[in-house]
Amino acid sequence: MEKNKPEISDFDSVDPAPPSKEKNVPNLRRILTNENERMFQRMRALFSLRGIGGVHSVEALAAAFDSKSALLKHEVAYVMGQMQDPHAIPFLISRLEDIEEDLMVRHEAAEALGAIGDRTALLVLRKFETDSEPVISESCEVALDLLEWVASKRLDYTD
Repeated sequence: MEKNKPEISDFDSVDPAPPSKEKNVPNLRRILTNENERMFQRMRALFSLRGIGGVHSVEALAAAFDSKSALLKHEVAYVMGQMQDPHAIPFLISRLEDIEEDLMVRHEAAEALGAIGDRTALLVLRKFETDSEPVISESCEVALDLLEWVASKRLDYTD
């Protein structure tokens, strides 16, 4: 790695914190959802859960949607999109549909739904494509195109 260049994750992103060395999902969930924990440590837990993957990791990440931090919830949605695990869909739909939720979280939930590429999210994305908030409507527009692109790529692999 070149000196002074940030490390690229396995998900081709430069993350705001390195993943935790902890690999126990319940422990990572406790760190992630602890409002008294430093945000850097919570982010480390988040990126470790992303790397572990699977249903239990998705559920641990989703538990952080109860956080007071819009920044953390935004990052959770982003990571769920990177993971492309369909188990995250109901959690992301819940964030998008919650009009009391911070716009940045709703925006990222919409785009994550697109990144997962599962057509079960089509109806909710179409519903919010005409949202009065431009950030939401535009995010849903992008998500719908992304969803179709990802889904078509998956179909190419099965042909």
